[in-house]
Amino acid sequence: MVDVAVSSRESGEQTHTGLTLLALATAGMVASVQQTLVLPLLPALMRHFDASVSAVTWVFTASLLAGAVATPLLSRLGDMYGKKNLIIIAMGLLVVGSTICALSNSLGVLIVGRALQGTSSALIPLAIGMIRDTFPREKVTSGIGIVSATMGVGGSIGMIVTGLIADHTSSYRPEFWIATGAAGVGLVLVALSARDVGVRVGGRPDIPGAVFLAGLLVCLLLAISEGNDWGWSSAGVLGLFGATVVLAAVWVVIELRVDQPLVRLNLLVGRQSLSANAASLLLGFAMFAAFTLISNFVQTPKAIGYGLGGSVLDVGLYMLPSTFTMFVCSALSGRIAGRIGAAYTLAIGSVGAGLSYLWLAVSHGHGFDMLGFSAVQGIGVGVAYAALGTLAVQHVPMDQSGIASGINSLVRTAGGSVSGAVTAAVLTGQTIPGTPGVPTEHAYVVCFVIATIGAVLAAVVAVVHGVRHKSVPHGVEALEIS
Repeated sequence: MVDVAVSSRESGEQTHTGLTLLALATAGMVASVQQTLVLPLLPALMRHFDASVSAVTWVFTASLLAGAVATPLLSRLGDMYGKKNLIIIAMGLLVVGSTICALSNSLGVLIVGRALQGTSSALIPLAIGMIRDTFPREKVTSGIGIVSATMGVGGSIGMIVTGLIADHTSSYRPEFWIATGAAGVGLVLVALSARDVGVRVGGRPDIPGAVFLAGLLVCLLLAISEGNDWGWSSAGVLGLFGATVVLAAVWVVIELRVDQPLVRLNLLVGRQSLSANAASLLLGFAMFAAFTLISNFVQTPKAIGYGLGGSVLDVGLYMLPSTFTMFVCSALSGRIAGRIGAAYTLAIGSVGAGLSYLWLAVSHGHGFDMLGFSAVQGIGVGVAYAALGTLAVQHVPMDQSGIASGINSLVRTAGGSVSGAVTAAVLTGQTIPGTPGVPTEHAYVVCFVIATIGAVLAAVVAVVHGVRHKSVPHGVEALEIS
């Protein structure tokens, strides 16, 4: 009878763990879909709102910027008051933001809605923290790998969904209504299935830290995105860079003095954390740079002298191989990390991603180039992102798993925000004479090379981390940070 009772309890626990993982993966997938949902629409939005490349890019960048601020804040609140509660709040903000986007009639309102959508970026680190808090030890690594993989898979699915819809309508609104419905479904699944039994430390949120972090990121991104238009040596751009430095200094002082900071600096630049976060920053930069470039490049008419003259649907179809390979390889990433450690697994994935960007830098004139790039990128990013989720939390105490994952996600999102501004600056800085606003082919090649360098540097940093800090190959151990 005892054996039967134990077996029944273990079976129930496995069932509940599976349902929780399904709910968390669904939430992460929806959050990732919204990040890239607008990318294939950027050329159409430029025409619809009669806006420049740099202005419309903020439709994408605003989401990343909001995510960069909201992720550490909501992750910290998750450690304080329970991760399930904060996941539900983030999903609710995603529903509201998606609805605003669907109802918007101006670029400004659309950007506001996108910023609210961007707060859902906190869902991934909150989900990773919940997995580490509540799952059996032997299931933690695979669970984190599956949820982390939704970042890449969801990004590809977002572009495919947009392409399918745009092929049948000229309106940008249906995509956001779908995002609203999907977010609602995810919210219900989490509310009914997820269980929050992790450590709650209580406390008060660091609002001043969030405000100054938002300010320095806005100044930095605005300076980068407007550098070509205003002039890199203009008073406005230099003033914004100066403000970034000042705000960053004030922010560091705030984080050092408050009892419960938004970002614990030892989790950002500590001995165990610095290299993991640096790799996350570089990988986020490379991945989001590629996402923003592919949409415009594929839709560039062949008459320009390059490009594939494709539709919005074609953008999604070219990314389809990435969706498949990313899903498969992310599932395998946990096994690889179990053998060689998360750091070396991240390095392997980053090299794969770098090779895909290098492919486009060397050859990009045919459809098979895009398909090949997509398949290879999916392999690299699938392996790398799954390993990154484990690397972010394996060296921190249990009561800091949410904020540690949140900080790692913060720097990755910040890298994506910077890449959007950098690529926009390069594309607007090199245009074809006589065709204002149309980048040269060389501008795209430069951007592809920049993405390659970012991914390769991420691999180098990951290897250095693996050499300096022994990775935990089996399970996730909580080690104190020195």
